[in-house]
Amino acid sequence: MKYEPHSYQKYATDFIERNSIAALLLDMGLGKTSITLTAINNLLFDYFDAHRVLVIAPLRVAKNTWPEEIEKWSHLSDLKYSVVVGTEKERTSALKENADIYIINRENIPWLVEKSKLPFDFDMVVIDELSSFKNYSSKRFKSLMKVRPKIRRIIGLTGTPSSNGLMDLFAEFKILDMGVRLGRFIGQYRNAYFTPDKMNGPIVYSYKPLPSAEKIIYEKISDITISMKATDHLKMPELIECETVVQMSEKEKKSYTTLKKELVLSIPDGEITAANAASLSNKLSQMANGAIYLEDKEFVTIHDRKLDALEDLIESANGKPLLVAYWFKHDLERIKERFEVREIKTSNDIKDWNDGEIPVAVIHPASAGHGLNLQSGGSTLVWFGLTWSLELYQQTNARLYRQGQNDTVVIHHIITKGTIDEDILKALKRKDKTQSSLIDAVKAKL
Repeated sequence: MKYEPHSYQKYATDFIERNSIAALLLDMGLGKTSITLTAINNLLFDYFDAHRVLVIAPLRVAKNTWPEEIEKWSHLSDLKYSVVVGTEKERTSALKENADIYIINRENIPWLVEKSKLPFDFDMVVIDELSSFKNYSSKRFKSLMKVRPKIRRIIGLTGTPSSNGLMDLFAEFKILDMGVRLGRFIGQYRNAYFTPDKMNGPIVYSYKPLPSAEKIIYEKISDITISMKATDHLKMPELIECETVVQMSEKEKKSYTTLKKELVLSIPDGEITAANAASLSNKLSQMANGAIYLEDKEFVTIHDRKLDALEDLIESANGKPLLVAYWFKHDLERIKERFEVREIKTSNDIKDWNDGEIPVAVIHPASAGHGLNLQSGGSTLVWFGLTWSLELYQQTNARLYRQGQNDTVVIHHIITKGTIDEDILKALKRKDKTQSSLIDAVKAKL
């Protein structure tokens, strides 16, 4: 297929070519893969400013999206690529192939750097979903930092740079510029831009930005960062977000409140305990969805309110394809028991969905949140169970609300009234304000 880039895509490609360090905060659906591949192609064959390129991406994106984009566009026909996934033997063999681009999943970065016994001779690295390197203590971050001085060119791509606030930016930009703009140490970054928020004596549980922090941080990273929103550059379909509210019975509400207050709930099948705040949040979410795990990993059903609501939504769709996002395994089991659905797990599932052959599909945000193009198969997404992660939430929505979608996109949230569901939805909206501020501050001026 002939590549006819939009003006914003030309701008972004040129930005990559002009900057040896580049952070592209591109809204979902703007074609960041084709933008980056075009720049790589030019740097390899026109400017001779790159020779061996490593692309780091989520597993499915590494296996499917990048190879598909290379094969799709005629101007990339000279690019040779090798997908470095699978067993250790398969990965080693893939790295020894004669290629221009080597595509690896992010989980295998520690293996590549520390265990593969192969030289790290990549002079250009692309991190697809830079936000997956926001944890400065993770193995993947530490491993990549070990070889960062060897990398001449580095590109970070994401649509969700600060899903949990400004603190996320430290590690993401350190991996890009080795600490030049935001500092080399997390303590240095915290002291400069944050103040303790929630504390217990000398123990600090969270930090909040100083009044001027946001503006200063954005200014410091602006020279290597551009952002683009889909709504600014594309004629996007209408997006409608709605809530379907369900209510528990008085007995179910009492069980929910008991667990919330006392951290212990006695039921006929056993006793449910929450050891800490995180565990309590997890169990309350399960109860809101309608089931809860016991200690032996079996689950008991609390209510079917969300399943009833989902049934109504499926019926009202009247045959129109529906994509359902679930969070807990028991959500999936209960949905499967009640409805005829198909999980989106393989390349074949994706193809069948986009060909309109799956009336009701189910996905888990953690495995289908990044890079999958599902917009051809439908335009309605139902959140059966919510996630606290703004990144996974926005990325999952963007599987349908993206370039190439021709219909109005409807995002349904099934919310259990008076439960943690309401808190999660509010938190997602609050987090988006911080992220939107960052994106607006470094927005590309075409």
